[in-house]
Amino acid sequence: MAATAQLFEEPFDADEYIERLAWRTPGGGSKGGAEAFDPKRLLEEFENHIEELKQLDERIQRRVEKLEQQCHREAKEFARKVQDLQRSNQVAFQHFQELDEHISYVATKVCHLGDQLEGVNTPRQRAVEAQRLMTYFNEFLDGELRSDVFNNPDKIKEAADIIQKLHLIAQELPFDRFADVKAKIASKYHDLERQLIQEFTAAQRRGEIGRMREVAAVLLHFKGYAHCVDVYIKQCQEGAYVRSDVFEDTAILCQRVNKQVGEVFCSPETVMAKLIQNIFENKLQAHVREKLEETRRSDSEQYLKNLYDLYTRTTTLATKLTEFNLGSDKHTFLSKLIKNIFFSHLESYMDMEREYLRTRSAMILQRYYDSKNHQKRPLGTGSIQELKERIRQRTNLPLGPSIDTHGETFLSQEVVVNLLQETRHAFERCHRLSDPSDLPKNAFSIFLLLVEHLCVDHIDYALEIGLSAIPSSDAKNANLYFLDVVQQANTIFHLFDKQFNDHLMPLISSSPKLTECLHKKKEVIEQMEVKLDTGIDRTLNCMVGQMKHILTEQKKTDFKPEDENNVMIQYTTACSKVCAYVSKQVEKVRQSMDGKNVDTVLTELGVRFHRLIHEHLQQFSYSSMGGMLAICDVAEYRRCAKDFRVPLVLQLFDTLHALCNLLVVAADNLKQVCSGEQLTNLDRNLLHAFVQLRADYRSSRLGRHFS
Repeated sequence: MAATAQLFEEPFDADEYIERLAWRTPGGGSKGGAEAFDPKRLLEEFENHIEELKQLDERIQRRVEKLEQQCHREAKEFARKVQDLQRSNQVAFQHFQELDEHISYVATKVCHLGDQLEGVNTPRQRAVEAQRLMTYFNEFLDGELRSDVFNNPDKIKEAADIIQKLHLIAQELPFDRFADVKAKIASKYHDLERQLIQEFTAAQRRGEIGRMREVAAVLLHFKGYAHCVDVYIKQCQEGAYVRSDVFEDTAILCQRVNKQVGEVFCSPETVMAKLIQNIFENKLQAHVREKLEETRRSDSEQYLKNLYDLYTRTTTLATKLTEFNLGSDKHTFLSKLIKNIFFSHLESYMDMEREYLRTRSAMILQRYYDSKNHQKRPLGTGSIQELKERIRQRTNLPLGPSIDTHGETFLSQEVVVNLLQETRHAFERCHRLSDPSDLPKNAFSIFLLLVEHLCVDHIDYALEIGLSAIPSSDAKNANLYFLDVVQQANTIFHLFDKQFNDHLMPLISSSPKLTECLHKKKEVIEQMEVKLDTGIDRTLNCMVGQMKHILTEQKKTDFKPEDENNVMIQYTTACSKVCAYVSKQVEKVRQSMDGKNVDTVLTELGVRFHRLIHEHLQQFSYSSMGGMLAICDVAEYRRCAKDFRVPLVLQLFDTLHALCNLLVVAADNLKQVCSGEQLTNLDRNLLHAFVQLRADYRSSRLGRHFS
């Protein structure tokens, strides 16, 4: 295998190279087995190949040396060229500096020469201009305008420039000597001014923006420039208001004119501001006056709606107009325009809002009571009423005759929704129409009206009527409607609270009025809760009284039957009626209350129910079979108590059931039962009292277990 440089190119593996060399050598590889292996031949081949490699190395080394010498020569040549280029660049840079200095010198001379020429030319131009003006002035002095510039309509622009300067000069001349010429110049001044305005108007009608721009530029130095702007503004509005929506028409007009004024006038923001001011002070003010004056005295509701709508649409329009360039402080400018339009209406707005809300709320309430054929009873005031209220709260006694409302609660969600809706509209108007500094105060006054009519005149009145309608606790078959009042009052107050949070809070949240509102709300809630608690307590008393009345049907023979062996009933009739009545009242409480109030009221009812049954059972004497029947009754009472879903009530009846077991337990086991899990913590006097109810108490000498 001949040695060449290509064999050593990357990737090169020395072991593989030697293996390949041995394999190619006859007798040097594993081909033919051990007999065919010739180590001498292989050694000879290796020695020959090593010589070839040495020769190859020498050739490559000579070539490397040759290339290195060539590289050194080229590097020296390149360095020489770089040095030559650096010397050439240095020479060029020196030439550039000399040229720059020469240019600066020439420029200085030119500027100096220009200043000298200007110093000579400016007085010359002024002298020429003065001579020209003196020539024209002489024509006015002679009374005959001969120059073509004053007689040729096409040169009106030049004439305007001349007459404007002459007019300024004439102002400085003494009146006694130049009165006549001053009058002629003034006359020509006004005549040209009028012609220019007419030309501007004609160009505007033709839609020639370029001509309008030229004439406006000439008129800029005339006193009549403002009149030109007024004419432009007036003509812009011709035919602009073709629809019934003046606000939409105004927005479209301003959008169109805004593009045009920038092309015509040199100060478009001033013209645009003047246009908007003209529209607000004339078109919009007349529109607002027409809409509001016709309803201001005849229809307060419509007046307030119109005022809110017009003010809202005006402020919305002003927001759109802020997109245009109206000067540096456009927001203040637009705010003043709006204030000027609505000032007289906003000044008296809050008084009218309160009066309307007061009248409207009273009418809604009166219409409701009229629909019920109800004449509102005046609620007592003063020290006597306060004394009655304190006595009623502390003693729970009904003061005064009970009123039969025939199941009417005198609460109406429709009325409440109407009152809240009117108040919500009032809050919205108040938010929009009130000055920011007066907003919390005004919102608070509206809230007080809501409290007066909704909470006092409607809810509180219904609670008073409901309290008066609660019968005494010993009334028979009494209809208890106060829980219906509670249910509706609770629903209504949730609506009241929602409006308080949704509509009032955002208006007063960052003001001192927040504390007053929260205090007033808390005061109203507490007053209602006192009456609700009083009514619920008296209602529970009536329920217990009705149960007591039902239990009067219980006969002594129920628990001491004549025939002990012929008792076929599971529980007594009185027990059945009481359980049916209690289940009905529990369901009624659940429908009337919500949240934790359900458990609170049912707990109180359950405790009183247990106390009544406990006292009722202690009125009888029990035989063995009667005791079993009493246990069955208590078991039924306990099943009824499960409907309360109150652990305490169920525990009380479990204990009562365990006590009733004392009525039937064998005398020998009595002591063991009294020590049971449910009875061990009870007072022994209570256990003894129950045992004394047994018919065999004396005969079996049961008292000895408690001595």
